[in-house]
Amino acid sequence: MQPFDYTTLKAVCYSLQENYIPSRLEQVYQCDRTSISLCLRNIEKKSWLTISWHPQAARICVGNPPPRGKDTFTFSDQLRHLINGYALIGIEIVSDWERVIDFQFAQRPNESPLNHLYVEIMGKYSNVILTNADNQIITVAKQVTADKSTLRTVETSQIYQLPPPLTGNIPKLEESQETWQEKVSLIPGRIDKQLIKSYRGISPNIAKELLQKSDIDLSKTNQELTQNEWQELYKNWQTWLTSIEKNQFYSHLTSQGYTVLGEPNQAENINFVINKYYNQKIYQENFIQLKQQLQQKIKNILKKLKTKKNKYLEKIKESNNCEVYSNKADLLMAHLNQWQVGMKEITLNDFTTGEPVKINLAPDKNMIQNAQILYKKYQKLKRAKQAVKPLLDEVNEEVNYLEQIAINLQQLDYQEKDDLTTLQEIKSELINQKYIEDKQYRNNDNSEEESQPRSYKTPSGYEVLVGRNNRQNDILTFKTATDYDLWFHAQEISGSHVLLRLNAGDAPEEKDLQFTANLAAYYSQGRESEQVPVIYTNPNHVYKPKGAKPGMVIYSRETVIWGKPLFN
Repeated sequence: MQPFDYTTLKAVCYSLQENYIPSRLEQVYQCDRTSISLCLRNIEKKSWLTISWHPQAARICVGNPPPRGKDTFTFSDQLRHLINGYALIGIEIVSDWERVIDFQFAQRPNESPLNHLYVEIMGKYSNVILTNADNQIITVAKQVTADKSTLRTVETSQIYQLPPPLTGNIPKLEESQETWQEKVSLIPGRIDKQLIKSYRGISPNIAKELLQKSDIDLSKTNQELTQNEWQELYKNWQTWLTSIEKNQFYSHLTSQGYTVLGEPNQAENINFVINKYYNQKIYQENFIQLKQQLQQKIKNILKKLKTKKNKYLEKIKESNNCEVYSNKADLLMAHLNQWQVGMKEITLNDFTTGEPVKINLAPDKNMIQNAQILYKKYQKLKRAKQAVKPLLDEVNEEVNYLEQIAINLQQLDYQEKDDLTTLQEIKSELINQKYIEDKQYRNNDNSEEESQPRSYKTPSGYEVLVGRNNRQNDILTFKTATDYDLWFHAQEISGSHVLLRLNAGDAPEEKDLQFTANLAAYYSQGRESEQVPVIYTNPNHVYKPKGAKPGMVIYSRETVIWGKPLFN
């Protein structure tokens, strides 16, 4: 993830100073464990300022309104109590080439600040600290005690101290090329790394941009540069410093991330650029983490269920042979006269086949007692079959349900925020079905957004909707579908509910049916097969049994068509 470097910080602070000083703080909302949103209102507009101390995505920018929901965090509650309603009268970088910003709050715009909200953007050490006018810490996003850091503690009631200054030279416009070149080439090494080590404020991204603009290969060392390359690099170095000094920034998204040193004709609003880039990265990170957690959880549950299923199958298999014990008991009762004291086994001819049957005996019991033992075992196994059958059906239902969710998870890849929402809905479903403990998988997103199904067009232009989780499957089948639509599903295996949308009187062609069947096959457990049997029927012939889990249905009056998963 691209770091929020000093150049970006300067650009964002300049934008905030130009547009939000002064403004009134109307609301504070904590979105999650590492970010807050401040609602700022001035004469022209109302905006939400995001302040994040996320280890990989610490930043400040005007962003999206926070999701509606209950804010239960202590830090935001203290900020609301202490500075809500105050005026934001200043935004300052406390020291050149350091990433610490001072947000100053007063009761009125023309008064001295009563509180300072310091935002430290320092990777995993990022933090947000509220102090009074005398710089005494009132509350902090992340307490840093002596057992966590021997260098600097950050605790309530302490006097706020700035983080230790960075090492390296301070970049200066007036520095000559000779002096600058001498510092950068002092220690042999790759030119981008030596730029970063030699001067403050040079992030890997800035170093890369300077070299690309100078047409210098990133793998070159400082010993390999020609004098012309040094001159071109110094020229772009000076341009970069001039941009910082004059606050001339041109931001836009790139294929690798974003830049604030682009061309004027490509410039976009810097807050839009920063907000979009980091939100997408965080959504993607959350998606990957949550998907792995859910897949591991489902895998563990399925493993236990399949072990239980195998035990039930063994019981039923054993019960199916219960007649053997009854026949042996009958043989013993028919040959009581052949018993002798102390016998451990006896061989008798079967009534039907005449084949010899070996029967083990308890030597301390007579023939009748041994027969009674066999009769009891027969009755026990017969009862066990009746008792185990519904338990096996229940386990099979759970296995089918969880395999459907496993398929949904496997076929989900992150492309946009809606994919994360789809995943969060799967998590919520598993919590509701008691497969996951709510406290263990607490959802701090408080999102009220609902994910949408995948949408495709058939060759004739009909819309096809494909459910991405069980919530969507149920909505498609029982709310979205009309009497004119056709409902598709892979036959007898887990898969998505697929809906071919039709109007009254529409008669889809064979190519439309095949296209939809291909989709149903692709979004099913049979994706890797060459062909998958797919059924389709009218939605009126699809039912949810009483007490069935989400996404589980039965159907009738179906037609079978072979779907080809490699439709695209």
